[in-house]
Parts: sequence; C-alpha cells; structure tokens
Amino acid sequence: MTNTSAQNKYAALETKWQNNWEKAQVYKAENNSAKQKYYALDMFPYPSGSGLHMGHIASYTPGDIVSRFKRARGFNVLHPMGYDAFGLPAEQFAIQTGVHPADTTAKSIEGFRVTLKKYGFSFDWSREISTCEPDYYKWTQSIFLKLFERGLAYQKEVPVNWCPALKTVLANDEVIDGKSERGGHPVVRVPMKQWMLKITDYAERLLNDLDGLDWPERTKEAQRNWIGKSEGAIVHFKVKGLDDLLEIFTTRPDTIFGATFMVIAPEHPLVQKITTPAQAVKISEYIEATTKKSEVDRKATTEKSGVFTGGFAINPLNQKEIPVWIADYVMMDYGTGAIMAVPGHDDRDFEFAQKFDLTILRVLESETELPFTGEGRIINSDFLNGLTKADAIKKMNSYLESKNLGKKQINYKLRDWLFSRQRYWGEPFPIVQLSDGALKAVPESELPVVLPQVANYEPSETGEAPLAKNTDWVNYTFTDNKSSSLQQAKRITDTMPGAAGSSWYFFRYADPKNQNAFCSPEAANYWMPVDLYVGGAEHTVGHLLYSRFWTKVLFDAGMSPVSEPFKKLAHQGMILGPDGEKMSKSRGNVIPADDVAQTYGVDALRCYVCFLGPMDKDKPWSATGIDGVKRFLDRLHRLVIDETTGSCIANDEVLIPEVARAVHKTIKKITEDIENLSFNTSISQMMILVNELYKHNCKSKKALMPLVQLLQPFAPHLAEELWQVMQGEGFVVTAAWPTFDPGLCKDDTVTMGVQVNGKMRGTIEIPADANEEFAVKVALGLAAVAGALNHKAPQKIIYKVGKILNLIVGN
Repeated sequence: MTNTSAQNKYAALETKWQNNWEKAQVYKAENNSAKQKYYALDMFPYPSGSGLHMGHIASYTPGDIVSRFKRARGFNVLHPMGYDAFGLPAEQFAIQTGVHPADTTAKSIEGFRVTLKKYGFSFDWSREISTCEPDYYKWTQSIFLKLFERGLAYQKEVPVNWCPALKTVLANDEVIDGKSERGGHPVVRVPMKQWMLKITDYAERLLNDLDGLDWPERTKEAQRNWIGKSEGAIVHFKVKGLDDLLEIFTTRPDTIFGATFMVIAPEHPLVQKITTPAQAVKISEYIEATTKKSEVDRKATTEKSGVFTGGFAINPLNQKEIPVWIADYVMMDYGTGAIMAVPGHDDRDFEFAQKFDLTILRVLESETELPFTGEGRIINSDFLNGLTKADAIKKMNSYLESKNLGKKQINYKLRDWLFSRQRYWGEPFPIVQLSDGALKAVPESELPVVLPQVANYEPSETGEAPLAKNTDWVNYTFTDNKSSSLQQAKRITDTMPGAAGSSWYFFRYADPKNQNAFCSPEAANYWMPVDLYVGGAEHTVGHLLYSRFWTKVLFDAGMSPVSEPFKKLAHQGMILGPDGEKMSKSRGNVIPADDVAQTYGVDALRCYVCFLGPMDKDKPWSATGIDGVKRFLDRLHRLVIDETTGSCIANDEVLIPEVARAVHKTIKKITEDIENLSFNTSISQMMILVNELYKHNCKSKKALMPLVQLLQPFAPHLAEELWQVMQGEGFVVTAAWPTFDPGLCKDDTVTMGVQVNGKMRGTIEIPADANEEFAVKVALGLAAVAGALNHKAPQKIIYKVGKILNLIVGN
C-alpha cells in the first residue's frame, strides 16, 4: 500500500469520524455529574497567524490520550481548549498595517480551531474561550478589582525594562540576553510609574505549598530558587559625614567583622549624597551605562565592574571606615539595594576586591587559602571568636537587636509582579484617577471596561499608551457613593499584561457561559483543581507562578475552593529537527505538521509523536521512524479489513492460550503506561501484539476489539473505523476500557540468570513457580555452572523466583 492510497483512505476516515463525533457531542463534559470528574488541561496557545506547528502536536497529544483513556474508564472528563489571545504580535501587525488586532486574532483563532479539529483532539468545543473577548475579560477585570480591594494592586515608580523599538515595558521573563523576547530589540532600564501586584505577600505560601504538588521536581526547585527565601539580618551602617543610615541585608551576620567595603545599587537613593565631587563624573557615567543593561544582563554577567563613590560607611561593630562603591550586580529591588562585602569568604566579593585592590580579611578558620566559603569557627571577630557559624549568628543577632543596630529578617528574591503595559491590545484597567491623584475602582456594574477604538496603535516615544489618544474614553465622571458627588477623573491608559487572562482561565472552562460570576461555586467545587496540566517548562517562573498566586488570592477571598490550581503537572519535550537541533526556519529543519498528516495520516503522526521517546524528553524527528509507525497501523488494518474487497475478515474464533496471554498483558501494560504518561512504550506494546497475531494467523475479534480499544487514545480515527467494521457497540471513543485477567498476565515460564559467587555463568528457563530445589537442579545441568563450582556442592544458595539464582561456594 503506497502512501498516496493510504493518505486518501485515511483522510476520508478522519473527516467522517470527526464529523460523527462532533454531531454526537461525544466529548462534551457535564457539570454536576454523578461520575468522578477528571480535568485534563493543555496550556492554551497564542493564536498566531502561522498556525499550528509540530510543537503544538507534541503539546496536545499527551493530554488528549489521557482524556480519552479516562473517559473510557468511566470518568466525566473536562478537556477544553481556548486562546491566550491578547499579545504583542497582533498589535505589531496592527501598527504596521492598520488592521485592528481583534480582526487578525479572530482570523487566527478560526484557523487554529479548524486545524485542531483536523488532528482529532477530543476537546469540548462548547467551552471554548478567548481572553480578548469582553465577556471573558470582564472577569479578568473583576478579579483585578479584588486584588485592588485587598491592597494587592498598587502603583509605584520602578526601574522597568523599556524597549524603545516596541515602545512598551517588558517583564523580566520577556527579556532574553538584554533583548526583547519578540523581535530581539534592545532593552534599557528606565524609571516609570507602573501597576504592581504584591505577589511577595504570598512568597511563603507559594514556597511551602510546592511540597504538596505532583509536579516535576526540577520545576518545583526552579520556583523555590525564584522565590529565593533567605534568613538573615538587617544591619544599620552609619555614613561618614551624613545623618543617613545605610541598611544592608546579610545571611551571614557572623562575618560583619570581615566586611571591608560596601556596594550599593546605582539606583540607590543615597548615591548622590555619598558621592564626592571628585567622583561625580565617574559615578554619573557608570549610572548611565547601567541603564542600558537589562536586569537579566546585570544578574548574568560574570565580569565585575564598579566605581568608588568617594564616601565611607562605619562598621557598627568596630567603628572602622569602609569604602562605599556602586556596582551594577547589586539590584535596588532585592533586599535593601546595598550589601556589605566580606571578600575573604565570598567568591564574588573576593573577585571584586582583587580587581580593585581592596582589603581582604579572614574571619573564618580554615586550612585553605582565601576565599574560604565553607564552615569554620569564627576568628578575628572579638566576642564571636571560637564560635560555630550557627552559634555566632545567634549571638550576633542578639547583639544587634540589643544595641538597636539591626534585627533578624527573612528576605525573598521574589519581586512584586510588574503588571502594566504601554500597549493597546490588552485588558483595560477598571481604575480611574481623580484630580487629587486618588485611585478609584469603577463599579462592577460597569464591567467590562471595553477596549475602545484609537486612531493608531503605536505608543508615544515617551511611553504613553495608545489609549491616551482617545480623550473621550479617557475622561470619566466618577460618582462618590458616600457623598453622591460627581468628580472629574481620568481612566488608566495602560493595559494589563498577557499573563492576566491566563492566570485564571482554568476556572472559566468549568463555567464558561456564566454571566453572573467568573465561575459558580458549584462548578468550581466539582471541577477544581485541574487533575493534569500539560505544557512547557519555560513557563515555570511566569504563568505557572502567577496562576498559583491568583488562585491563592481567590481562595482567600472565598471565591475558590482550592488554593492550588494544578494537582499534577507534566512537561512535554520538544520535537527537534532531523539534525537534532531545535526546529527553526533559519536552520531549514522545520517539519510542517500538516505535510506529515497529509502524507501519513493524522493517526500515524499522533502515534509517532508518542513513539519517538519519553514524553518529557526532547526527540529528533526521523522520516524512517514514522514509516515504521505507519506500517504498524496498516498491518492492523489488514487484520480486520480485506484490502481487495473492503469487507470485514475478523472472526469469532476462541483465542489460543499464547494469544490470550499476549492480549491481557497488553491491556495491563497500556493501562499502566497511560497512567504513568509512558506513551512510547504503549505503542511498542501494541506493535508486539500485532506481531503475535500475525505469528499465529489470528484475526479473532476477541483479540482485535480490545486492541482497537487500546489504540483509540492514540489513533482514534482508525480505531473507530475498525470498531464499526467489527460491529462494536456505539462509538469506540465512548466504549468502556477493556479489563485484564491478572492470572493471564503471568508467564508460565521465566528465563533467569545463574551466578556462581556473584558472577554470571549462564541462563535457565524454568516454570514461573519453580521452587529452589528444581531451579538448582536445572542450573547444575549447565556445563559452565558445574565447571565454576568445580563439581562441589554450593555452600549457600540465594534464590528469588524469576529474578536471581546465585550459588555460593568456598575456595
């Protein structure tokens, strides 16, 4: 059978069964069902004009397999799809062409929907959502008002990542190597008033609650590191010649006697006060250079740079003067924006001190050269001498507090979430500003605050958002509920970031048509949390963290029954190009999913994506590999349908014991594999069973019908066709999952190794329930074993049925 003929046949089957399934609404989830629920969710896509690529297939196939499996197991399955539709590409296209982002987004969504249906994904399309629709973002705005009411949303002038080319502020995760993630444009740091969300108020809970999640450990560890809990102390240093205090946070207050200089962030408010006239020009030049570096660049750089301010701080313990420097590796928004440097016991401080010829002192005992960063008793530190680290920290903290020089404190690397963008295509803020500067929420009854039309979509050169150009929309009359007085106000013209709508969308799928709430308590109680969430690991410290934060806020507000949104998380690996590199147009190694589907069929593509390797690993594409998967499906087809006549050739013969065992072993293995997300071994096991059927010339429905049911989650179109040809009841996609007989899953015989004194000497095949005496008797019949024993009787025997036989003999 050639690819062309197979393509025509399978293409017709795909269309036929997709239409029939849609007509019968076989994938529709029911709220308040008596069945046990299962909520399987894929991270929803941004609907770009380029359509679906191989990465989407790799992303959506695992969740679809599990959803189909759980339906067959009797669960009420919610497996929805929607679109993360507010985004920069649509806005950039609008700036270039004048076409409204809503129009290009709607066109892209239509293309995505058609393509997703073509691949046979079992989504409940009655629950489709799009974050850019007013009926949806009404509730994004409503949740924002809850954040605002609870003091978790505020405005603040902060250093931001400003992209002049895109004319917008970017979040840290949108900046890569000092350039915008989209477009690769340079990014600089500038101060700007922005909306912020106080995710830091939830740092401890976000950290602690990771322990109860069934997530990949690397993902949980990455969030732990991003939150970055540190226990230490705040210490006050006087500044020579000034009344100001320089506050630092340190996790090693026991080493204060070893502090020989201080470093403060270039943005620190004391820089101008501390800087002497002689150093003013150098300081100014350094600050200017720092603004051209993104925060990510400043964190990542290994090259030490800095400038001496000319000022000095006073060590509060020994009253020694220590120089104050500025350096770009110190950030104003972590800790206090200032550090004490102990170069004898910190690698970074040591490199800085060596580069700029600064004093280095030893305050920890060790036999190694400096820098010494290990554990050691305290030396050269007055009243701390001789103490261990733990005892010294405890004693120093008590001393600092008793002298009002500092206090114990817990710090987090996690920063508040920068939540505003100077863009058009995003959710408007439901906030107005009165003439006196006060910020007020618009009434819930006025939601959604609909995104208005504007003359053009480009921000100003200074960063003023496009919405500011629509003065009719900006000007607003605010009614004070207490006094009933009217006040003139202006709307906030920034829009929310793309992550706003995606931070709660999993609730909306549970109740997508509700006009009175973002999700009814009944629907949330039934469906939440998500049982399986599948998506890329690149969202670890962005979307996944933000979603956890919003869910906890909703939980605290009594609006969510759960404080964690995703019970189990799985990451899919990338499908690499044939050259083993990430697929990209520039490399010329892109394999278009549509081309593969047209040549081999959708089912072959779905199966091959699974067969390539473990779900969470990156896997290179191989054209010869998909040929093998296609042959497997064709061989199964020929066991059921005569290629010449098109008639069913499956029969009702009773299975011989060998085939019966193979069928039940396959049911058991695939059941376990799907639960464990081990899809590649499921495909292998079905191939083994097909080989067994050919070996015994078996075309019995007693083997083929359960095999087709097992195939259904992976290749639903072919499975449905074969099921119908064999006159299965109803749809195979709704048929109950086959069960296995544990007794038939056991082998009659086992092959096991025989060792003499721990060294392998051969193998034997014995009954699976053979006792030790029988196993030894058979083993002694092997010449290699007898020779190794030198015909002596073994002094000790280690025997585990089916696993090991080790005969121990003395010299």
